[in-house]
Amino acid sequence: MQILGLFFLGFISAFVGISPPGLINMTAVKVNLKEGKRTAMWFVLGAVIIIFFQTFLALLFARVIDKSPSLILLLREIGCVIFALLTVYFLFVAKKPKLKGGNIKKYSNSSRFFLGMLLSALNFFPIPYYVLLGITFASYQLFTFDLLSIFIFVLGVVSGAFLVFYGYVAFFNKIESKADFFIQNMNRIIGTITGLVTLITFWNIMKHYGLHFF
Repeated sequence: MQILGLFFLGFISAFVGISPPGLINMTAVKVNLKEGKRTAMWFVLGAVIIIFFQTFLALLFARVIDKSPSLILLLREIGCVIFALLTVYFLFVAKKPKLKGGNIKKYSNSSRFFLGMLLSALNFFPIPYYVLLGITFASYQLFTFDLLSIFIFVLGVVSGAFLVFYGYVAFFNKIESKADFFIQNMNRIIGTITGLVTLITFWNIMKHYGLHFF
């Protein structure tokens, strides 16, 4: 039961983190539309392999951080500032993203596989994301940092990521209108999420220092 719980935590974490339209999702869609589902799945496979290693390394890093409460507090403070800046950027500065319909030349499956790995490696978001989740879940006794627990959680993350990517590739034509809505409003959605994270993090920091607003 504990193994299923860890797998489910990883699965949901990946599903929430990857579901919003992003570079990897939309590139997988474009590859599918121009080169077919088979080639797109090679691209997805390359991306998922990198996510596996990113998540594993993130949780190992989180295990080290978890042993130092002062370091956790420092990271929370830094994270609060970063999320606040991201909130301002996405809500007031960033332009609306668009899915460009330019032509994509056909390449071999192996080249798309390595393209998936490259784009995924350039995306650094998973590392701080899973560091924060690992520490948070551990604080609620939902997760422990032994290697088996980490491995099961990572398998859940990989499964969740693969399912999301597959959903984009397989069902984009059916959800294209909804996807377009999310793309046009993605900055507001992300800005709202980062804003909520900022408020929650700021509140926890204030509680640590014994400060209350009411």
